[in-house]
Amino acid sequence: MSRSRSVPGAAAIFAAALCFSPGANAAADAPQKAQVCVACHGAGGNPTDPAMPSLAGQPAQFIATQLYFFREGNRKNPQMSPLASNLSNAEMNELAGYFSKQTPAAATGRTSPENLSEGRRIAERYHCVQCHGPKLLGLQHIPRLAGQQLAYLKTQLIAFKERTRADLDGTMTSAAQPLSEKDIEVLADYLSGLDPRRD
Repeated sequence: MSRSRSVPGAAAIFAAALCFSPGANAAADAPQKAQVCVACHGAGGNPTDPAMPSLAGQPAQFIATQLYFFREGNRKNPQMSPLASNLSNAEMNELAGYFSKQTPAAATGRTSPENLSEGRRIAERYHCVQCHGPKLLGLQHIPRLAGQQLAYLKTQLIAFKERTRADLDGTMTSAAQPLSEKDIEVLADYLSGLDPRRD
């Protein structure tokens, strides 16, 4: 099992991601390569499979950074790694611009009543709201968590805790260490039920 506290060359990867600057018309039409994405991530980046992440409304810089991770082999997935391997920076930029402009679907899950206050407490205690924004809608290279798919959230939190998921600077790996299995269940349930739409 591979161990990864942070991504090698994280500064270089972050600098490369910063150079992606989706233009105003980047999302005017779905790029051709987006048609491949929707097979798993759903129309406009809104998946129906709970194991697939929602891309709609994610910060463009976050999407571009993750595509870069997959292309460079820092993050690995049987479906994503081969798809990203031949993407140019311009294509990653185009895809990031397109999906960031799509409107997220309303949360498909409903947080159980007992997890509402506890989930918020965990999100505040472990600084989720500081990094991901007060409404957990994402900022720059940091993803939107609100309304994200429940199964996907649990899988990623576990991967960070086990140090098997690529982490730009180690922040998520560190944040996940004190989380218990129950904390992860509660937090994922809470986050998945939040409204993912920006005002």
